[in-house]
Amino acid sequence: MVVGCRTGDHVMSKDQIEFSSERAELSVSRMLLLIVPLLVLATGGLWMASSYIQPPPQRVVVFSTGGEAGAYHAFGKLYQRQLKNAGIRLELQTSAGALENLARLHDAKSTVSVALLQGGVADKAGTTGLVSIGRMFYEPLWIFYKSADTYDRIAQLKGLKIAVGSEGSGTRKLATTLLSAANISEQNSTLLPITGPPAVEALKSGAADAVLLTIAPEAPLIQSLLRDQSIKLMSLSQANALSRIYPFLSRVTLPQGVIDLENNIPPHDVELIAPVAALVATEDLHPALIAQLAEAASYIHSGPNLLTRAGEFPRTVDPEFAMSPDALRFYKNGPPFLQRYMPFWAANFLERMLVLLIPLATIAVPLLRGIPAFIRWRVQRKLTYWYARLDRLESGIGKRGLNTATAEQQVHELSVIADAVSALTVPRAYSEQYYNLRGHIDQVRQRLGTRALAAA
Repeated sequence: MVVGCRTGDHVMSKDQIEFSSERAELSVSRMLLLIVPLLVLATGGLWMASSYIQPPPQRVVVFSTGGEAGAYHAFGKLYQRQLKNAGIRLELQTSAGALENLARLHDAKSTVSVALLQGGVADKAGTTGLVSIGRMFYEPLWIFYKSADTYDRIAQLKGLKIAVGSEGSGTRKLATTLLSAANISEQNSTLLPITGPPAVEALKSGAADAVLLTIAPEAPLIQSLLRDQSIKLMSLSQANALSRIYPFLSRVTLPQGVIDLENNIPPHDVELIAPVAALVATEDLHPALIAQLAEAASYIHSGPNLLTRAGEFPRTVDPEFAMSPDALRFYKNGPPFLQRYMPFWAANFLERMLVLLIPLATIAVPLLRGIPAFIRWRVQRKLTYWYARLDRLESGIGKRGLNTATAEQQVHELSVIADAVSALTVPRAYSEQYYNLRGHIDQVRQRLGTRALAAA
């Protein structure tokens, strides 16, 4: 009887087939035990992250300015140029002024997302759904008049013909508010709905006794009026009181000689009041675009002019609108880290992806750390299993009274063990245990062969 058996030249028995199937089923079940929790955790992580990740910013933003010849439109062009550097297209829409800009921001059918607004144009209800990116510049109220007398209070204009600005403009709203506070109305005075050059012409011709304008001091129209000796500029003795009554107003001083040092224009300090223009956006505007607008505002409005020193603007306190947290974050910390070294769109993409990847990494790292431990457990379990079967086989070899059938079963069992161990793939760290097991199998094979020879 030939007892020796090589591990590659026998036909698998029914027991071997069943055992191999059992091993395959166990492997699949173990892999499922690893993969299913991983998929569940990854899906949960993606779902949680997706609730926080924001869509990409809009590439086109609509900006409502003012008349094409006005300061708002000029500033709009500066914003347009700055945002173009970041790959954002700013579309400018002209308007009748701040009141129309405010109406567009509130209109659900309007495409306008950003606008410059004169201080004081919104009531409490008018600020809903809007956020401020900051206060950007003074819009001084100039009160020019022609009279032999010198005026220093708004109430002294009662009974005169006053140019208060066109309908829908911020100048008209401010003018009528201040005139009403001084008890001046259409019942006791003539309020003319004109502004700009037509109002100045009316003043020079006598069709108007006073004009109220909100224009930057550098504007040619203001420069010419300050140099006209027939026209006077009111220095408001009540400027401080007006700034207390109306929080959106600031008291500003036009210093003596600042317009013309040689001719000493103005001949003395002039006290003015000035609304502070705000850059306002709809609250659904993408945070990254808010930060870009804040960055552009810092570049455009931070310089000095005839009324302000460098660094006075933008201002992060707004008496009318809630400040945007994204704008405040920019003013405090500057651009996000990635945007300091990368183009805006690339940096924004990576920032949004980090929101997605961080929770996934939180889940993946523990799982990845557990995989080596799981592999070690599986390898150790296999080696232990086959060692145990070999040990049981070896313990039965020396028993007396074994018949031929039992001896054949032992040979068959050793063949199964040898085939299974030969098929194992183990990490290098387990090579010693693996080859010890194979050596042990050879020893058992030799014992079986010796016993068979003795029985023959």
